[in-house]
Formats: sequence, C-alpha cells, structure tokens
Amino acid sequence: MPSKLLREITPLTSSDCFTLFSRTKDKFDFPLHYHEEFELNFVKNAKGAKRVIGDHIEEIGDFELVLVGSNLPHGWFTHKCKSQEIQEITIQFHRNLFDEKFLQRNQMSFIRSLLERSLRGVCFTKETTMAIMPRLIELPQKHAFDSVLELMSILHDLSISRNIQTLSGGSFNTVETISYNSRRIEKIMTYLNNNFDKDLSLTDAAKIAGMTEVALSRFFKARTGKTFVDTINEVRLGNASRMLIDTTHSITEVAYKCGFNNMSNFNRIFKKKKDCTPKEFRQSYTTSGIRTFI
Repeated sequence: MPSKLLREITPLTSSDCFTLFSRTKDKFDFPLHYHEEFELNFVKNAKGAKRVIGDHIEEIGDFELVLVGSNLPHGWFTHKCKSQEIQEITIQFHRNLFDEKFLQRNQMSFIRSLLERSLRGVCFTKETTMAIMPRLIELPQKHAFDSVLELMSILHDLSISRNIQTLSGGSFNTVETISYNSRRIEKIMTYLNNNFDKDLSLTDAAKIAGMTEVALSRFFKARTGKTFVDTINEVRLGNASRMLIDTTHSITEVAYKCGFNNMSNFNRIFKKKKDCTPKEFRQSYTTSGIRTFI
C-alpha cells in the first residue's frame, strides 16, 4: 500500500453543487489522499480490496458504501481483490453545500449528525447499501435541481439508517468543522473563486477582510490550515482540472485561463498536487468512466 499522502484538488468548482464519477475498472490505483470535499463512495465487486480511512484499515466485501468527511485521509487498494470488473460510483460535494444555519434547523438534524460523524468516516450496512445503490446509479439521469434534491434525499435516508459504523479514531476529528464558520474567510474564498483567472494579491484580500496583511495571513492559516498562496493555487488547479475534463482547450489555454502565466510553473504545481501531469490527468478521465457535474 502506498505511504504517500496526497492532497487531491478536485475538479469541483464553486459554481457546482456536486460531481459524480462512475466507472468500471480492474484495480485501485489512486494513492492515499484527502480533500476538502465530502465524498460518498460506492464500490461493487471488489471483495478482498483494502480500504483505509484515517487510522482504520479493513478488507472489504462485494458491496460497500462509505461517507468520508472533509480532509480525512482515505484510499482503496487492490490488495487481494481479483475482480476485473470493479464498479465504483464516487460523489463529491462541497463542505459548505449545506449552510451552517440551514443545518441547525430541526429537519436537518439527522443530516448534520451524519456529516459530523463522517469527519471520522462512516460505513453503511450491506442492507442499506443495496437499498441505496439503484438511486446512486440513476442519479446522473436526473437534471439540475432534481439532482440536488435527490442527493439530499439520499443523505437523509442514509442518516436515519441503522447500524452506521464510525471508522476512524477520535484523533482524526480534532480541528475539522463542516464549514469555515467565518464571514471573513467566506468573503475571501468568494473573491478567489470569482477572480482566479486574474492577478490575486494578499493586499486586496486583506482589504476585503478589513485586516492587515500579516493578521490575515495568520488568521487564514489558522482557519483553513493552508496558506493564502496555497489556497490560490488550489482554486486555480480545481478550475483547471474541470476544464481539462469538460473542454477541448489545449493544456496551455487551460493554464492561462486559470491564472497561470507560466507553463513550467503550472506543470510543476499540477504534478506536485495531483501526482500526475495535466496530460495524464486529462487522459485518465477521457478514457475511463463518466463524470457528471451538477
């Protein structure tokens, strides 16, 4: 099992609610990784594969459904699996898809509880997985608002299901929250998401937040766990990933449209953050499976 821990920059942009990736494969080849987005992962025909969630390691059966919370290390590995037709459906959605105040409403209490538990990873029973499976398969056939409603309905039904297993130990849930819980951070993230293709500066962000540059740097790192520059790169890489999947723009065009003014710098950062080149990334998504953005 690979020991490298990769921070994945997903192609889910700020304009999306969620993305769904469905494919059939003969092995698990993505390294141990983590990302800000929540992930609901369904796996079929992978008996003997190894699942790692935080500090929990387990050999899986023929069917499984797991919800992985924000920034929780996770990965699936071939291990003893001999299947040539592993089926996988992965849904990723933003950590702030559900507003904090919305989650406080009585009717959302079960979903809120589920999302909080998922910060340590949760696994659903085979009975629950089999009941939800047809809805996951059919989700890409729904459109726009209906898709979002169906995802919410699926999460609610999962939240009230029986015998949910919490996977990882408590040490993996010490600092994470469902949202940033900071208006200043949300304003800055809006600024970055709306202007990723332009020159971005800490000076402008500090003005938006009403703070000095030094104070903002410390505050931003404390609230997000990342530096301001790293966050800019991640926003740009997320949008670049989306364009590599969704458009026929050349890699050079994608780089410049996403605010990278130097191709060698773009290739270096992309390789470092995603463990593959932009060309390899595009090929991996155009030759295997179907990706849907909602």
